[in-house]
Amino acid sequence: MKRAKRRIPRFAFDYLEGGVGSEICIERNRRALDAIEIIPRYGLDTSVPRLTTTLFGRDYAMPLGISPMGLSGLVWPNADDALAAAAEKTRIPFLLSMVSNSDIETIARIAPSVVWLQLYAVPEDDYRVTLDMVDRAVRAGVHALVLTLDTPMRQKRLRDLGNGLTVPFRPTWRTVYDVARAPAWLISTLRHRQPRFANFVPYLKGRRRPADVAGYVDRHMAGAVTWELVERIRQKWQGPLVLKGIQHPDDAEHAVKLCIDGIIISNHGGRQFDAAPAAIDLVQALKRRVAGRAAIMLDGSVHSGLDVLKALVCGADFTFAGRPFLAATAALGTKGPAHLAKMFEAELRGVMAQAGVTDIADCPSLSCRMNRTEDFSRLKPSRSPANTGV
Repeated sequence: MKRAKRRIPRFAFDYLEGGVGSEICIERNRRALDAIEIIPRYGLDTSVPRLTTTLFGRDYAMPLGISPMGLSGLVWPNADDALAAAAEKTRIPFLLSMVSNSDIETIARIAPSVVWLQLYAVPEDDYRVTLDMVDRAVRAGVHALVLTLDTPMRQKRLRDLGNGLTVPFRPTWRTVYDVARAPAWLISTLRHRQPRFANFVPYLKGRRRPADVAGYVDRHMAGAVTWELVERIRQKWQGPLVLKGIQHPDDAEHAVKLCIDGIIISNHGGRQFDAAPAAIDLVQALKRRVAGRAAIMLDGSVHSGLDVLKALVCGADFTFAGRPFLAATAALGTKGPAHLAKMFEAELRGVMAQAGVTDIADCPSLSCRMNRTEDFSRLKPSRSPANTGV
């Protein structure tokens, strides 16, 4: 993040780092993860931890994927392509945003074995655009669809408003000054051109300049993903279907009744509702309610291998990270996201060994507590040598 801040304009860094309102939810996510304690187990041979995770019938190198990030090209030009290539190289899922700067067909060619697609509601003409993107996902070979529920209405992101990041974008002298102080970003932007919402280009009539596409998105991508729309997409899409943004146990219960395959517990990284609870604090309650009927995943302030381990110990089956991967791209260019994935992997191996687990599937057996005012939960009996291979 420090290197990214030096290399990109301030308005781009604020877009990357910032959140909604007073950004309390971002802090809440971080504090909740930091508060978790794990009791390590010793006396075991943990020299070769096994990280491979199976999700929806596919094996991934570790229980971590790249979250969807809209307008990532603002932070670093052509970031979607770099993130997708890194995900394919390191065998982790890449969740492409509907409002990405590369279209799904391009990303599917770059990352054919790991690409997922995230969708919002576009109510115009009976959800014509949203439903057509489902068809495009089928043709492109997308593995999983992810519907984002936690954006029923646009919210104020004060940093973006202060920087003039509005539609249409109106540059100011301060914007010009910020760009002049970020020559690497400027050169790359000139090479790749101004970012646009590539997935929406086929639906425009007439001119398709970046401003025209942005205006179309601003006018038409508004409204909630309703349970009715979820049902329609479930009937249309035969592959794994995931709902992102679920936080209430009753919503999780309703989701599994609609045959949803997975739930990503998320508060949109603190970018949508400042009063939302920390995502990690909801894992255990939703895990109990779903009871194995759908995969439980976590998104929100996952910044290290230790954060991944904490999420798994609390009951998550998988995790996603967004800002760290985009920051790595801004900091190191196309080499950044793969470098960060390897960092996550090395950290996860290290903390698993220190905690005393040799297989990622054994992480839920560890004992933890969410804060210092409670007793440690799930104190498991000692594992016998026969069960550990020691």
